Amino acid sequence: MGKMKPHKGLAKRIRISKSGKVRHRSAYHKHLSSHKSGKRLRQLRKDPTVASSETKRFEKMLFRRLRGRGKAVGSRRRSPSPEERRAAREGSES
Repeated sequence: MGKMKPHKGLAKRIRISKSGKVRHRSAYHKHLSSHKSGKRLRQLRKDPTVASSETKRFEKMLFRRLRGRGKAVGSRRRSPSPEERRAAREGSES
């Protein structure tokens, strides 16, 4: 039996962040924009992340577990704010 191979077309079109979010490029935004309204072009710039239901489908296509999917948003690791960094630095110096 053959190997399970990831869907290469999908793999080239998405990027997976460290938190497990799937980023993609919006369709219809690259060229031929002169006849599209400003409102439409602004909306195409928004939110390059994929919904979690689509992420589940992408996991199956890529044969890969995406980190952070299925976890509560609060339990995901995130970058500290500048204030939190400063507090951590001051705590380690003393």
